[in-house]
Amino acid sequence: MTDGPLGAPLATADTLAGAQTGPLTGRRALVTGGAGGIGAAAARSLAARGAHVVVADIDAEGAAAVAREVGGSSWAVDLMDTAALTDEVLADALAGVDILVNNAGIQRINPIQDFDPTDFRRIISLMLEAPFLLIRAVLPQMYRNDFGRIINVTSVHGIRASQFKSAYVSAKHGLEGLSKVTALEGGDHGVTSNCVSPGYVRTPLVEKQIADQAALNGIPETEVLSRIMLTESAIKRLVEPEEVASLITWLASDDAAMVTGSSYTMDGGWSAR
Repeated sequence: MTDGPLGAPLATADTLAGAQTGPLTGRRALVTGGAGGIGAAAARSLAARGAHVVVADIDAEGAAAVAREVGGSSWAVDLMDTAALTDEVLADALAGVDILVNNAGIQRINPIQDFDPTDFRRIISLMLEAPFLLIRAVLPQMYRNDFGRIINVTSVHGIRASQFKSAYVSAKHGLEGLSKVTALEGGDHGVTSNCVSPGYVRTPLVEKQIADQAALNGIPETEVLSRIMLTESAIKRLVEPEEVASLITWLASDDAAMVTGSSYTMDGGWSAR
């Protein structure tokens, strides 16, 4: 098994199959958007270190498949339907959870004047309101246990902006702020709250953006990475989901007990400019 950033081990099929104990043994983690991409990589990494992982996703079959792979459980849920996230529903889904990874997200790209208000609301609901509701529901039990790890997968767009992404940038900036408030309120209760802010990650979400950006900018898809997505990065490649997962796993560990209210960029140097 190899180590990822900050010493967190990258999960492999062998380590998952044999993971019975580890530094997160006895912990229960919930990962939203866990059926694929960063979420699935985080589920594997957390499970490899001993945590029981609840894989939450609107894709019920995909969530169940990842849960079976890591020996966890699944929660089929549409987090955009925030009205359905009642106190009773969340109390049941979050029972025993002491590591919460808010990762679920979608993307829509359009100039502001052409941006569908319904799409704007959907993105804010999924990527800001739903994390607030999950954090709100899980904090009381974290406070009682004097332990909690809240990890919000934001983006370099939580601290930078790009044209055509008004809803996404607004949601991610808001999540960065929510995370900091949570850190301040949770500090006396053993609860930390941090953001992981990657650049463009090799996921289906980013792959779809390549086609959208090509259409909006009138260039071939083969030129989108070099001319648009990676122009500001010092390292000219996409981030791998497993790299993001290793940072998430470290933030969930006891080694990160004094890390809170922070935002860790993993953007190949984009935000250094």
